[in-house]
Amino acid sequence: MRTADRNVFTLICLSSILCVNILSMAYGKNVDGAEPPTIQNSKLKIQNSPPSPPPLRVAIVGMVHGHVSGFFEQSLSRPDIQVVGIYEPDRQLSSRYQKQFHLDQALLFTNLEQMLQQARPQAVLVYTNTFDHRKVVEVCARHGIHVMVEKPLAVGMEDALAIARAAQQGKIHVLVNYETTWYRSNRAAFDLVHEHAIGQIRKVVVHDGHRGPKEIDVPPEFLAWLTDPKLNGGGALFDFGCYGADLMTWLMDGQRPLTVTAVTQTFKPDIYPAVDDEATIILTYPKAQAIIQASWNWPFNRKDLEVYGQTGYAITVGSNDIRIRQGSNAEQQVAAKPLPPPYNDSLTYLQAVLSGQVQDVGLSSLETNLVVMEILDAARRSAASGKTVRLPPKPSNATSQHP
Repeated sequence: MRTADRNVFTLICLSSILCVNILSMAYGKNVDGAEPPTIQNSKLKIQNSPPSPPPLRVAIVGMVHGHVSGFFEQSLSRPDIQVVGIYEPDRQLSSRYQKQFHLDQALLFTNLEQMLQQARPQAVLVYTNTFDHRKVVEVCARHGIHVMVEKPLAVGMEDALAIARAAQQGKIHVLVNYETTWYRSNRAAFDLVHEHAIGQIRKVVVHDGHRGPKEIDVPPEFLAWLTDPKLNGGGALFDFGCYGADLMTWLMDGQRPLTVTAVTQTFKPDIYPAVDDEATIILTYPKAQAIIQASWNWPFNRKDLEVYGQTGYAITVGSNDIRIRQGSNAEQQVAAKPLPPPYNDSLTYLQAVLSGQVQDVGLSSLETNLVVMEILDAARRSAASGKTVRLPPKPSNATSQHP
């Protein structure tokens, strides 16, 4: 056989062997009976990734809370969330949001029971006024549907305990969403305390608020109930005092204060004739104090926290940075570590709680927020009476959440 012919023959044979191997690999074996190679990691393996879990079916209850627009802007198109229903009795208000965010008309309901029965959500996100939280939770509990409300939990301790009872009876989770829960700077301060890096807490100062809801142009339906003491529980006292009460309870690992003292004032009665616009709450513990400054009179928006321990301090700077001083060392400002999932946003956290991936403890938990409500309720009584309110050793009718 000539050299050229031998080369052609060899090429044909190699091509045939390659084809056989390719076909054999498709059926799971090589020509020699061995398993075919795969691409593993970035080397030699192609594997089917596990299927993504189905999106969480959520319904929106209410549109009078201005934070609902933030949900529509940031989360409406999330692949892990499916909005299956929206309840809002005010047709004009729901129509406005429908046009703004191109919502499907079929999602809109004016009857809460009907929406829950037809849409069958796994959880509802509540954007009503605070007074309506109790009613919504009680209805959802009868259907076994979990609930996340915007802060605070309720307008008073009576409603808070009713919410806890309904959650227990319906075996549902009730979570409370605070913007500051997802601040990496707050988590950094918490970690410094619990790593004993600044010693035992002695004093905490919390500042929360803005120039005022009217001054920052909140929507009219939002302003209407924020300035109604029945629907909001108070003015700045409840609107922003809840942040500090939540953070302090978390920092103190759920410990209740011994006493609550509060002073409220209205600096702008022409704008806020029915509620306070300035509030200061002082909490005492056996070896610590907290000063919570809630205001609709700050010259700018602020949500920051100062934690002073026996040997140092941690002061948050916005949502991402923290100033730290330990012992005789100079102060340094550092970027806080990013929060890992599912602790980085409310909806990821909600899904993790409902799937059993994490337990609902800490800032969003019902247990913590029952303490928050006890503080706010006592603060309102203290401000009205001008006297310090001493909390009983243990609430006689407290109810824990055990879904």
